[in-house]
Amino acid sequence: MLYDCHLHTGFSGDSTALPEAQIEKAVSLGMNHICITDHHDHDVVSDVSFELDIGGYFTAMEQLKKRYKNKISISVGIELGLQVHLADYLTKLTEFYPFDFVIGSVHFIDGLDPYYPEYFKGKTEEQAYRRYFEAVLENITAMSCYDSLGHLDYIVRYGENKNKEFSFDRYKDCITPILERLIRDGKALECNSGGYRNGLGAPNPCEDIMREYYRLGGRLITVGSDAHSPEYVGDNFDNVRGILVKCGFTEYAVYEGRKPRQIGL
Repeated sequence: MLYDCHLHTGFSGDSTALPEAQIEKAVSLGMNHICITDHHDHDVVSDVSFELDIGGYFTAMEQLKKRYKNKISISVGIELGLQVHLADYLTKLTEFYPFDFVIGSVHFIDGLDPYYPEYFKGKTEEQAYRRYFEAVLENITAMSCYDSLGHLDYIVRYGENKNKEFSFDRYKDCITPILERLIRDGKALECNSGGYRNGLGAPNPCEDIMREYYRLGGRLITVGSDAHSPEYVGDNFDNVRGILVKCGFTEYAVYEGRKPRQIGL
């Protein structure tokens, strides 16, 4: 069973899952390692607060690591919401706290979250998608305080046509520079199975993007379900494994102490 390195609990503003429930589900699936990565999106306007109580989070995670040490290894991670103006703040935060793994995700573009229809107002779907990819590149150019780029084509989950008119080839000119930057900076690309339950029939990013990352020389790939409730822990990981192998990957990365450890697929 692949290890799940993108999980949320009630410490995230958009989840009510008990950490124990997420852990128990992973154990039941035969995992012997997971990483919990609750949200921290600082300085955003949203119906939900994504400010993580980091002190309380670490206290709880340390207790859970001890409680489950004979059942499963638990790493403590975080999913940071990247915004260019937060580069110094996020860098200092990740230097101060001893995270095992940091996912860098772009959830807000020009102050708006594509989860809500407001982001798409006044834009064609292509304009909305392209602006998202531009923002991703801006963010990963401005900072390097993350280990893996989360759900690269997150935007297609929420477009009116989702991924029906989306392809790597159509957006290659703005996606390829992102992949090249990741490789140049030694960063991983996340394969996020959340795309399946968001109606895409595929992970985020899509297979062609991961194949291009591999072709360009990228070998650091992390795997996560993005589960906000127990039923989605390890969701579609059999499909994910098959796609990664088709793209050429023979290993995936698990981070401990911010260092990658490669595990065979």
